Amino acid sequence: MSDFLQRLHERKLVQWALAYVAFGFALLQGVDIVAQRFAWPESIERALIVVLAIGFFVAIVLAWYHGERGAQRVSGVELSILALLLAIGGGLLWRVSQRTASPAAASTSVATDAARSSSTLPAGSAALPAIPEKSIAVLPFDNLSDDKANAYFAEGMQDEILTRLAGIADLKVISRTSTKRYESKPDNLKVVASELGVVHILEGSVQKAGDAVRVNVQLIDARSDSHLWAQTFDREIKNVFVVESEIAQQIADVLKARISPQEAQALAKAPTENPAAYDHFLRAEFQLHRAWSSFEDADYSAADGEFEQAIGLDPNFALAYARRAFNQLGRHWSYTRLSAQRLLEVRSWIERALALAPDLASAHSALGFFYYWGSRDYEPALAAFARAVQLAPNSIDALSGTGFIQRRLGQWPQALDSLQRALAISPRDSLVLDEYGSTLMMLRRNAAGEPNMAKALELDPGDSNAKDFLMRSRLFGSGDVAGARAAIDPPPAWRIPYHNLLAGDLFNLVNARVYPDLFERHFDAALRQWDSAPHDSDEERLTQRVARVAIKLVAGERASLQAECSSLQPVLLAQMKQQPDSLSALQQTSWIELCLGHNAEAIAAAQRATQVLPLSKDAFFGVYQIEGLAEIDAHAGAPDEALKLLDKLLAIPAGQSVTVERLKGDPLWDPLRKDPRFEALIKRYEADRKHDNDRAGQLTPPAAGGQRSNDRPFFSNR
Repeated sequence: MSDFLQRLHERKLVQWALAYVAFGFALLQGVDIVAQRFAWPESIERALIVVLAIGFFVAIVLAWYHGERGAQRVSGVELSILALLLAIGGGLLWRVSQRTASPAAASTSVATDAARSSSTLPAGSAALPAIPEKSIAVLPFDNLSDDKANAYFAEGMQDEILTRLAGIADLKVISRTSTKRYESKPDNLKVVASELGVVHILEGSVQKAGDAVRVNVQLIDARSDSHLWAQTFDREIKNVFVVESEIAQQIADVLKARISPQEAQALAKAPTENPAAYDHFLRAEFQLHRAWSSFEDADYSAADGEFEQAIGLDPNFALAYARRAFNQLGRHWSYTRLSAQRLLEVRSWIERALALAPDLASAHSALGFFYYWGSRDYEPALAAFARAVQLAPNSIDALSGTGFIQRRLGQWPQALDSLQRALAISPRDSLVLDEYGSTLMMLRRNAAGEPNMAKALELDPGDSNAKDFLMRSRLFGSGDVAGARAAIDPPPAWRIPYHNLLAGDLFNLVNARVYPDLFERHFDAALRQWDSAPHDSDEERLTQRVARVAIKLVAGERASLQAECSSLQPVLLAQMKQQPDSLSALQQTSWIELCLGHNAEAIAAAQRATQVLPLSKDAFFGVYQIEGLAEIDAHAGAPDEALKLLDKLLAIPAGQSVTVERLKGDPLWDPLRKDPRFEALIKRYEADRKHDNDRAGQLTPPAAGGQRSNDRPFFSNR
């Protein structure tokens, strides 16, 4: 034995081992620092550890046989010691690999459940990626307060904790638009985790009484239904911001999430030091979420009033400025246009937010929507969204906004990819499902798009957008009137101002609720529906009158309309004088001039709409304006021009408005029906559609001349 120890000493085996361990430790520390800064995956460090462990045994063997005195033979004792060292090393490696693989295997279990549930996902949906270990969903917090009106406070607490976690790049955090659909403490956490694509669930409750707040939270591993961490926080209302930061920080610690210095600073920073201002902010967010679902002006106004009070109490409340701007921009886009002066004021709120907090993701996201919704200025909007995603990688607004703009730019694969990324962090988000499905419908891939819209309606039966999209798809995609009626049963809100923003297409004037009756030539039923339409504003009353005129014109009743059209003409001309670029005024004027037999004036108004919003500026609204011109041409005795426009529309992504099935069945196109060129057009594109259906995975419809175009811009309701 002494001889063996002498050999160890001669070969400096201990020195070699210590030097190797020191080198390996230093290397791992250096790699860990770099990995945190660049958000490298953990698999890189795990692989390095395995390589270093194997390298250790190789170094020991080399040192033994090539020490300073060398060795020509191996004795039996030496062989035994080498075998023992290799056995110990192999065993250690096996244990490490098992521990490393264990979470992955467990994640695979959840992923398998997710895959099972994804077997019922809509066709065309993105395949679910492997569920990362560091993934979490924050479920709605229970409101345990005696005053049930404090629901806004519990929702706000959940939302703020979620927002703080969403800013950590090393975590996958599910958006509130998906988690809001669950109970605070669901019975089957494993199913919930599978549906949301996460490993961990945070449950909580909030009890508010006067100036005191109690918050209970528990972090659960859904794979084993085991509690990883739980805590109760009793605080005064003025210290509630600290609770949100503490909870987010402790969750990150438990999940071993890497946090950059910038993320740590954002995690700890309170949005305001004024409790009253924060209370108004939470009330505003509660109303904003309602407005996002209802598209009702009253909800937008209520949210704006609460934001205004929050800012009044704390003029340095950056987040309140940003979210107030977002609320007003949503109103501008989805309900009624803001004046140029009001838009400038909204821009000033965003600038104020960025001046107060340059790294506030919500402010950069609001800036993106300002450029996007405010002026259709896509490049700076994309830059702002990119910065928002950089600051908050789980920002659903910025991710989905990026996808919506990419569609407008005709970047179809990128748009679908961005929307799939958005669905990864918000898989049960009816809005993103709507828009993903409508993108496929625009490309005339209705069979893939419809299940996404149906899934959106399953999640949110009152989703008016999903109803509109699904109804259009069934009516225009396959001529399925019964299916179209089922899609809007119960009927969606009239949303007359919203449809007037789209204009162009007669569908938008007649309204989604009414169009199936017109499509089936039940003109009296369509008119009766308009009898019950809202007419509380001048806009609603005017739209009601013009829509009735258009329905009767399609029904061939022009002679009986002269008195009504004569009374409407000066009203619309006055409106045109005040708002020469109003798409709704241009559309309505074109139909009234058509009614009066002023065909040249009718065509001129429709042409003006295509100049106000051309395809190069906004391909979806632009498509509607081109179709509106084709409709007027068809009814004004200009079939040559109408057919040229329809040929163009069938050749580009325009599946929400012009399809072969719609041309075949919609009475709107009766003036062209006896023209052999119209029938030839239908047959040609019907054959092309069949050819497309036989070619799976095609992203764009056939362009004129048999070529394909990928550079068409696109617009969405978002």
